[in-house]
Amino acid sequence: MAGLDEVGLARALDLLPQRFKGPGGVAGVVKDGRVIARRVWGYADMVERVAMTGATRLPICSISKQFTVALLLDQVTDPATLDPFVADYLPAFKGTLPTVQQLADNQSGLRDYWALTVLHGAAPEQEFRRSDAMPVIARMKTGHFAPGTSYSYCNNNFRILGDLIERASGRDLATLLRERIFAPAGMATAELRPDTRHNADGVVGYEGNDAVGFLPAVNGIYWAGDAGISAALDDMLAWEQYIDATRNNAQGLYNRLCRSPRFADGSPASYANGIAHAEVAGRATTGHGGALRGFRAHRRHVGSERLSVVVMFNHEADAHGAALGLIEAALGFAEPQAASAAGWQGLWLDPEQELLLRTTVEGDEVVLHYATTSAKLKVAADGLARGKGVSLQRQGDAMVMQREDENLTVTARALQPVETADGAAITGSYWSGELEASLVITAQDGAAYAGFAGMLGRGPMERMYPVAQDVWIITTRRSMDASPPGDWTVLIRRDAGGAVTGLTLGCWLARRIEYRRQG
Repeated sequence: MAGLDEVGLARALDLLPQRFKGPGGVAGVVKDGRVIARRVWGYADMVERVAMTGATRLPICSISKQFTVALLLDQVTDPATLDPFVADYLPAFKGTLPTVQQLADNQSGLRDYWALTVLHGAAPEQEFRRSDAMPVIARMKTGHFAPGTSYSYCNNNFRILGDLIERASGRDLATLLRERIFAPAGMATAELRPDTRHNADGVVGYEGNDAVGFLPAVNGIYWAGDAGISAALDDMLAWEQYIDATRNNAQGLYNRLCRSPRFADGSPASYANGIAHAEVAGRATTGHGGALRGFRAHRRHVGSERLSVVVMFNHEADAHGAALGLIEAALGFAEPQAASAAGWQGLWLDPEQELLLRTTVEGDEVVLHYATTSAKLKVAADGLARGKGVSLQRQGDAMVMQREDENLTVTARALQPVETADGAAITGSYWSGELEASLVITAQDGAAYAGFAGMLGRGPMERMYPVAQDVWIITTRRSMDASPPGDWTVLIRRDAGGAVTGLTLGCWLARRIEYRRQG
């Protein structure tokens, strides 16, 4: 097939079970409107020995977001007519409210409500009903940034959109998706299954890895517009074929979803309408990934090549990396040789977002720890370390980080790392007026811990580690949603006499949350 490395693609497909070890998975490739490759391996349920098939429905997780926006475009002639209703979901918000389009483009500036469930005391496996979602969102008083000025991934944007669609249409989301999106696209078995306690077709999602083993993942979340769709490989390949069949129709649904994204100042963005835009193997691509505890999925379309790939796992391996690897193999792409990453390890503080910026070195790659998941960067001949949507440049002791996808430039100051700190000085109880939630810090014999409590209960105690003077991290490796928030940056505040008066806490999904010390 012209323009396609069939041998390289076949080998990459055959290696998926070895490179991304786990209970089971599926993958498929569409070229020029035809399914040219399918792979299915392993088990949907290892205990019951239920084999994975191309008809086994798996949660597609956040890939659902594009279908929510597709339904919005189908049901509402002008989404801006729904803008006045956004205020109903954010009654305590003090700043400029986002528009419906800014919600769809992840430019709302709102803090992600799944990250906030940790601060509201939720346990990872507790039940989270539809009626629990809106009260968490309704308490938000401030955001990360003014709407339209930057990008921040935010699930509640799409939770609100789903509710607005039902409100405007008078019909439920599941029925509308089935009738208006899945049926025309030939996705015969896809459906919205809000209750993730019960997966379709007896499929089980697994936590763990090949080194420590796999355990069934337990979820208690009821999804809406942000996730919750389950679909088989056959359904997802039908979606990619539908995209190809409508490629020349400017008013076709996928072409409308894939409009050129922009920020309010006119600068280019990389996300719009539940679709992420990224360059892969030197080509422009569109797609999205998804993560739920026990599941990972990714779909990506290369319009110029009429090429699409889909990868879904019932475990937590890197479906994003697997999908991109298939595209690179199909197009015969090889990464250019990188320069040495020696000397790039360090610790900095982003003063605007009040987040730690930490770099480590793995082989010839610089690993950036800043957002929810780490990013791997290559050092180029010009001395910059570059990765997907981000670059790093050393300027003396400072680190300049360009996050093009977010319209954000950060000049982070170097921190002097510490191994120990006086945990007793920060012990006590703290209160956040932003969240109307509390935090308690305890310390004994060199070990510090933090525990959150709020409208969702009292969460587990988490380890807390000093990293620099009055800078700590709280680690969250498991939460209700996947991926978990990761490391929370904690900046201790003191008065003129050195007494601790409060702290600021945040992660990439939920930044700059103020707490006042109470005792």
